Amino acid sequence: MARPETQTAIVITAAGGPEVLEPETAAVPVPDAGQVLIRVTAAGINRHDVHQRSGGRHSDGTAVPGLEVCGTIAAVGPGVDEARIGERVMALVQGGGYAQYVVASVPLVLPAPDALSDIEAAGFPEAAFTTWWNFFHLMTLGKDGFALIHGGTSGVGHIALQAMSALGYRVLATAGTDAKVAAAKEFGAYEAFSYRDADLAAKVREATGDQGIAALLDVSAGAHLAQDIQMMAPDGQIAHLSGGGGAELSIPLRDIMAKRLCITGSLLRPLPLERKAAVAEDLRRDVLPLLGTRIRPTIAATFDLRDAARAHAAMEENAHIGKIMLTVDHD
Repeated sequence: MARPETQTAIVITAAGGPEVLEPETAAVPVPDAGQVLIRVTAAGINRHDVHQRSGGRHSDGTAVPGLEVCGTIAAVGPGVDEARIGERVMALVQGGGYAQYVVASVPLVLPAPDALSDIEAAGFPEAAFTTWWNFFHLMTLGKDGFALIHGGTSGVGHIALQAMSALGYRVLATAGTDAKVAAAKEFGAYEAFSYRDADLAAKVREATGDQGIAALLDVSAGAHLAQDIQMMAPDGQIAHLSGGGGAELSIPLRDIMAKRLCITGSLLRPLPLERKAAVAEDLRRDVLPLLGTRIRPTIAATFDLRDAARAHAAMEENAHIGKIMLTVDHD
């Protein structure tokens, strides 16, 4: 498969709103040792991309956003078997996904199941890696404890609910509208509530038989922290996915001490490759066999690569359920 010299990529031209995303002609990257070059057919939009765009052209190491793709392997770097060229794959990438070609590290490249379309497959990696890293590596959720996800119909949340419930975990969820609460239950939530409910903590504790939440994944930058602490089980863990543009938390220290709570958080992209590779092995073993049957990304909207600005505007409206995706042509 011939590797072209140039491609169309979406670049962050400045810090700002969706309008700063513009298509440009860029060089096709060359895979290094242990990498493959993927000819992209679909790419996922994630909240991280919106924050990266708001931060400016090089706020996260690359002017081209995009953390997950589906496509075929077009070329391989040194040490990678050339027989892999032509494989249909999905991958977690270190940025650069809003493009016709992107490089990916071999351990983070997964086979794209025949049961999923390219658009569906591209919507899986970031959510799956985020879920498994946070619940089972950063936190230590077991099947004897309850989990909770704020944002159960988000790109991460709706896949987490499907995958974890399919594997026997009891996961509660919150959402912002009645329709989203209902959708979270359809995705497999043990129970779901509005995060605007003034009695949220009490209702969560009741739903868990007063056991409380052992592991909580928060995408809201701590917007519900007071209720979170009330609903947690002793020795519970809270992991934050969003820094909220520099949000600061006011923490009731005595309550934390009384329950021995751990409040933590992480950014997936800066994790060392070996840690992400360990997550990938978990996904290969436990989750990939369920894709297309028990787990299927819900696609809320699709846009052409050149319409990435419109896709970001849709993301910021926060009305979607599931994933917003880009389709990538090679005309």
